Amino acid sequence: MSCVAIILVNWNCWTDTVECLDSLLRLAYANFRIVVCDNDSRDDSVARIREWALQQQVGYTEYPRAVAEAGGDPAAAPLLTLIKAGANLGFAGGNNVALRHVLVRKEAGFCWLLNNDTVVEPDTLTHLVARMEQEPQVGICGSTIRYYDNRDRIQALGGGHYCHWIGLPWHYGRFSRRGAAINQARAESLMNYVEGASMLVSRPFLVQVGLLCEDYFLYFEEADWAARAKEFFRLGYAEKSVVYHKVGRSIGTDSNPRRKSLACDYYNIRNRMLFTRRFYPSALLAVRLVILAELLMRICLGKWDRVAMISRILLGKPDRQFDLQPEHCAKP
Repeated sequence: MSCVAIILVNWNCWTDTVECLDSLLRLAYANFRIVVCDNDSRDDSVARIREWALQQQVGYTEYPRAVAEAGGDPAAAPLLTLIKAGANLGFAGGNNVALRHVLVRKEAGFCWLLNNDTVVEPDTLTHLVARMEQEPQVGICGSTIRYYDNRDRIQALGGGHYCHWIGLPWHYGRFSRRGAAINQARAESLMNYVEGASMLVSRPFLVQVGLLCEDYFLYFEEADWAARAKEFFRLGYAEKSVVYHKVGRSIGTDSNPRRKSLACDYYNIRNRMLFTRRFYPSALLAVRLVILAELLMRICLGKWDRVAMISRILLGKPDRQFDLQPEHCAKP
């Protein structure tokens, strides 16, 4: 049975993280370790997670970022490793700190990147590993993602399809209901990214493709990962691996422009431009026109802060209210 490193990134949401950890303790898959990377939370998250570990009698080790990335204590093998990143590194940066820790230690054959605002079924990881071991050419495998607050509704069946001409992804199976027929082979054939709430990644994938790209900070990291890997690995979907996702608790993610947070709007639009330039430059004009239409929608809604922000993105000007410190597409 391959060892799996389960990686969570926490930022000011320790209650969600603890609920997720509780569900992980009920996993039927026995050979796993948990790594939580805290992105410099201001809500006492580290102390609360430490307190949870003591209450649950879970062995844990705690490291600052530099020590963690060097592998930590080689003699220590706790169930939980808690890493203090020391800064808000975003989704990719936080996961990469944990991935470097895992890769240096060479214990895990797979890494499961799991959003901290999720809970899982006891057999969720079992089905993910089974799908990956069934076909080693699968480098990333996704789950059936259901909404936490409405568990009959599906957010994604594994992942979805990114349309580069409009710069927007569409989760496969979105809005489907529990009980609807699921065609796993068709889902895999249509996917060109795995939904980032649950991604099981193989060690060979990490070694060959590299870590998540930190240029994005939030959103599009999974699409970038899949695009960089498409010549080497397939994407997989484990139908019976079920994850319940709260969706956007920390950043205010929403598809409705009336409700989405300013940060959600900014990173979503900015990164569509970035991703398009990098992988589909011939579609850049079309994506610009779609974003221009979204700017007009914000005008109609009277969201003038968004109008100014989108205008700056279209003009290629940085937005100083977001502390972006992009790095390269990280290697192990």
